[in-house]
Amino acid sequence: MVGAMRSFSVSPTARSVGSLRRLFALAAALALACGAKAQPADPTPAASSPPAASAPVAQPSAPAPAEPAGKTAPEPAAKPLLAVDVATGRHGAVTSAEKNATAVARAILERGGNAVDAAVALGLALGVTHPTAANMGGGGFMVVRKPDGSSAMLDFREVAPSKASRDMYLDDKGNVTMDRLRGPRAAGISGNIAGFAMAHKKFGTLPWKDLVEPAIGLARNGWEIDNTHAGDIAEALNEMRSYLEEVEAAAKPNPALVAGLRETMALFSHPDGTPLKAGDRMTAPALATTLAAIARDANAFYRGPLAKKMAAEVTAMGGLWTAQDLASYRAIERKPIVFDYRGYQIITVPPPSAGGVTVRQIFAASETLKLYEKPWDSVDRIHLYVEALRRIYADRNNLIADPAFVDVPMKTLLDVSYMARRMSDVDLKTATPSSKVGAGVTMQEKPQTTHFSVVDAKGMAVSLTYTLNGSFGARLAIPGTGVLLNNQMDDFTSKVGAANAYGLVQGPQNSIAPGKRMVSSMSPTIVAKDGALRAVCGSPGGGTIPTTTAQILMQVLDYGRTIDQAVANTRIHHQWLPDAIIHEETLDPAIAQALAARGHKLISRRAIGHANCIEVDPTTGDLRAVADAGRRGGDADAY
Repeated sequence: MVGAMRSFSVSPTARSVGSLRRLFALAAALALACGAKAQPADPTPAASSPPAASAPVAQPSAPAPAEPAGKTAPEPAAKPLLAVDVATGRHGAVTSAEKNATAVARAILERGGNAVDAAVALGLALGVTHPTAANMGGGGFMVVRKPDGSSAMLDFREVAPSKASRDMYLDDKGNVTMDRLRGPRAAGISGNIAGFAMAHKKFGTLPWKDLVEPAIGLARNGWEIDNTHAGDIAEALNEMRSYLEEVEAAAKPNPALVAGLRETMALFSHPDGTPLKAGDRMTAPALATTLAAIARDANAFYRGPLAKKMAAEVTAMGGLWTAQDLASYRAIERKPIVFDYRGYQIITVPPPSAGGVTVRQIFAASETLKLYEKPWDSVDRIHLYVEALRRIYADRNNLIADPAFVDVPMKTLLDVSYMARRMSDVDLKTATPSSKVGAGVTMQEKPQTTHFSVVDAKGMAVSLTYTLNGSFGARLAIPGTGVLLNNQMDDFTSKVGAANAYGLVQGPQNSIAPGKRMVSSMSPTIVAKDGALRAVCGSPGGGTIPTTTAQILMQVLDYGRTIDQAVANTRIHHQWLPDAIIHEETLDPAIAQALAARGHKLISRRAIGHANCIEVDPTTGDLRAVADAGRRGGDADAY
């Protein structure tokens, strides 16, 4: 990229070392041509000796600030375990799950739009090119930090339709049914367009239509499918075919649902029914028409002919949407959770997302247990971290819900002294069975979410996470619109004691009710220090979202690692139930064995999350954008 230094850090198993060296040589040559010095990570297999430590240094305009008490010296960062795409610049940075959408955001920044303008255009573009998780049929949360240091949070989470009821996903025997996950009954009322429109009205500078037009162009003219999305499409089509076969085999098949499924499958396949593959050019003409209506008036999604058509089509297929549900939907501006952690200010989301509370409690546990004093990859630190998560997720799953329906004990949950009490029974050497851990207060999301981060030249930052919930949502588009239905209703508690699609076992406080917002794990987060922006971070991944976000930020803030080193490193998760450490397959076998010896059960995954993050170098002010490419693709850009 002209004007940006880009580097790649890739696992040696991902591509041949020779081809990687050629890639890095090309990246270095491009960077040098732009006047920047490229410093890509070594792509060769990790040697036995670690690389030199990278220590944070002081702001050039002020004396070095004193490190918080107990701070250890930055420890050497392990060589990258998974690929990351890195771009650096001084005027703007963006990172997202798909390169065409990232390019849209950069173009908006370059023409003078601010970070919110770029985020809105990016969110709409991802709705075209990243159908796995984006599309306008979902909902999410946005955290904004303005150049003056003030912050805001927008909640555009989906809500339950007015016809929804507590036991709507239980059969005659009390078993949870599959229509919470697929088909028209799985969909909550979408909030994405309302959220984007609110953000633009409050913080944007460019005309609304100028932010929608790039998405319209992509939908009309097409874009090239990459390998990651080709794999997603093939998998989704198989699931859609299986669902269609079940619908057609029913005693009385719903013809509107059959037609809707066939139309949805046609969006992602060739005329012969084979899935679109990497390198194919995909277009979305129906979605372009829908976006054109929204460009003229953002309210068109919720009121008028388009809204009435969507409600009628969903109803015909057997869903619960009504035109009044759409007309009644509102995005909400809420006060963000803001707390201090060892000299840093952390800004994140409040309920109905449980993610921000979880992030805050993880940092409080770090202070209580002094996790930062132990080596990052030590068995002692990981054991204590997991024991903290076990207790934190017991709270998350049993206490947090839509604050309009439930009195969430926020003052207690955010108090460091409360977390100290919660950690008082942690055994330093032995795992506590989750069956012995409950919520600490008595009260009277598959990983196909997506996250992106944007920073502009003036220091405005946006951290935004939004989703359809599962991959391709409910596996069903609203006929004639290109709008994919979410399957967000599964994030409610369909049955107390039954796990949702992410394995989260939640309490009655999150039961289904008309107009209620389902609890979420989304955790878009922004970090500042001494009044200056330091980092923008978040991830998809259902219940793993807060732990991914916290692990990345703790490595940056407590261990002196750069954001790309932190994103590339191995991730570990625990969520109370199931009672197991979920870890990436890159975890050192010796560490895994030592954790098992302390009584932990371990489950391995290839990857956890997909964190697209940005940091500001505390010395130079340079922006470093990182896409978590080795886990789920993506693209970072800066200039």
